[in-house]
Amino acid sequence: MFYDFYHLLIAFLLALPVGLEREIGSRGAGLRTFPLVAVGACGYVLISLESLTTTEAQSRVIYGIITGIGFIGGGAIIKSYKTVSGTATAASVWNTGAIGMAVAMNRFDIAIFLALFNYITLRYAPIFKSKFSKEM
Repeated sequence: MFYDFYHLLIAFLLALPVGLEREIGSRGAGLRTFPLVAVGACGYVLISLESLTTTEAQSRVIYGIITGIGFIGGGAIIKSYKTVSGTATAASVWNTGAIGMAVAMNRFDIAIFLALFNYITLRYAPIFKSKFSKEM
């Protein structure tokens, strides 16, 4: 029981920096959404690993998680007349689900790197983007 709690807690903690970055930037999804996606994905995978006996059945659960998170991310994308915004947030929601799934499968290395890459991309890519767009 406590073993599963630690997995859920780790998934929650790894999603917090991305959620905080989105919250500070006043993006659509933020400090509540990202940890909930990670914990939910982790929880579903933990349940499937515990209760389903075949890897085929477990992979169907993972497939469902990926699809469902895609719909959540799709809700973050906003299209106006000539611009589209929210794609980075949508991709981050999807990535956060992968973080939760990796934690559930004891792939902490993958979960940590996904969290780091996601945070670094959100935090520092806009700086490079604005610098390169000014030079062109």
